[in-house]
Amino acid sequence: MRRANTLMPELPDVTVYVEALRTRVVGQRLIRSVVKSPFLLRTADPPLSATQGRAVHDVRRLGKQIAIGVAGDLWLVLHLKIAGRLHWNTSAPKLGSRNLLAAFEFDNGWLWLTEAGTQHRASLHVVEGEAGLQSLSAGGIEPLDISLAAFTAALRTANHTLKRSLSDPHIFSGIGNAYSDEILHRAQLSPIAMTQKLTMQEIERLYEATLATLLEWTDRLRADATEAFPEKVTAFRPGMAVHGRYGQPCPRCGAKVQRIRYASNETNYCAPCQTGGRLLADRAFSRLLHEDWPRTLDELGALRKQ
Repeated sequence: MRRANTLMPELPDVTVYVEALRTRVVGQRLIRSVVKSPFLLRTADPPLSATQGRAVHDVRRLGKQIAIGVAGDLWLVLHLKIAGRLHWNTSAPKLGSRNLLAAFEFDNGWLWLTEAGTQHRASLHVVEGEAGLQSLSAGGIEPLDISLAAFTAALRTANHTLKRSLSDPHIFSGIGNAYSDEILHRAQLSPIAMTQKLTMQEIERLYEATLATLLEWTDRLRADATEAFPEKVTAFRPGMAVHGRYGQPCPRCGAKVQRIRYASNETNYCAPCQTGGRLLADRAFSRLLHEDWPRTLDELGALRKQ
């Protein structure tokens, strides 16, 4: 079963959201905001009402967040978290809809936020100025705007696994569970390789894979949306190499994609392409099997035949 918390929109998805919003609302007036969920709005000063009647001057990405700037240097910052999604139409949504968290009326249409489930993780902040925006930033560097040297320095700030470092918003901005899997598969590196043990050749390969993966998927999502508002935002896409493809063939070598499950999350990888054929211990099953845990795909196949 696919876990809901792997669905959080990441850099390519948020970038396409931002671009779609920019073409629709910049220069338009925010007439009013309707917040239906008491859990959504996380700030009180400035008040949300202060943004009413002001023209939109910018829309930008802030990590995995979407920031809408209005006159007076006020910003509405939306974090979709796991199950939040944005929608746009020239007519108003049904404000009584169960999943509706908030709706924003502009001169030319309506933007609204829905969230599946009952965990209420999506958030809205109203902040003032660049300082207010930066107070909501986790501090990670933008992976598409940095040199190899800056990428290397960020990667080596601490000795973490590659999977953890790539998806840590304090290190890299906008990369999460889905695209870190894709980056590591492209770079042919293990998700549990330790950052401070990588060779410069491996770091360069990872850097190039990061740029290529994020740029490629941003372009693909733009093409999918064409001029329509992006509605099918998901971390599980048919063209992905390993993410969400457990048990399916790797597009490079044909071996079955493997997974590591931890807490309520999952890492997907190809053993021949990324770990020299070695299976990485899944916490749940390795605790059950102990020393009988299979180390290779051949051992796993033999175990399944028993």
